[in-house]
Amino acid sequence: MLLSVHSRIPEIYAYCHSAYGQPSVLFHGPYTVSSEEGPQKGDPVGPLLFCNTIQPLLSSLDSDLNLGYLVATSATTVSTGPPRDTCPLVAHAVDTVVADVAQIAKVGGDMGLRLNASKCELIAHQNLSVTDELHESFTRVDVGSASLLDAPLFHGSELDKSWSGCCDDPTRAAKRLCDIGCQDALILLRSSFSARKVLHLLRCAPSVSHAALQTFGSLLRDCVQCISY
Repeated sequence: MLLSVHSRIPEIYAYCHSAYGQPSVLFHGPYTVSSEEGPQKGDPVGPLLFCNTIQPLLSSLDSDLNLGYLVATSATTVSTGPPRDTCPLVAHAVDTVVADVAQIAKVGGDMGLRLNASKCELIAHQNLSVTDELHESFTRVDVGSASLLDAPLFHGSELDKSWSGCCDDPTRAAKRLCDIGCQDALILLRSSFSARKVLHLLRCAPSVSHAALQTFGSLLRDCVQCISY
């Protein structure tokens, strides 16, 4: 990690070396733990140090879509360990994705990052045949059930499930908002149960003309009528 800082962003190397040049001593009751791997949890510069370290690896991959992001929780989605990160890989050729995953496992292993196959997903049609042993250990996800950052990627059961969940809250709220003051109810409706509730789905998922849009609009109208009367 420090070598990557020295070679790519030397302007902050002195600061990072002062923080990570020596192991941190952690105390837990009568025990002491020498922290010698990765950035410290809660360090504001930690995500930068991690991303800077793995950026050359990501840049070396050949998949058509290749991006990485840090997440609190998972095309092939590859999870490489703490701090929790995800790297979706999408390519027209299966062999390209297979080769990239092997590259992540090898180069990442040299960095001290272990590929966590139990958190990896293989998103593909049911008729796609995969013979690679590592990919066979990934969780198989059908295209219609695929999501990324809580946004369904395609039309199917996952998109229907997400919109159904969005409609559940206004359904419950319509009965309860009538029990509080009109002003408070209107603020709650506007801030927590209206358009803001579905902006992520509208922006990131293929929701155009979805049947739940009309249902959601009707529920909001019912909530406004309940508050107004």
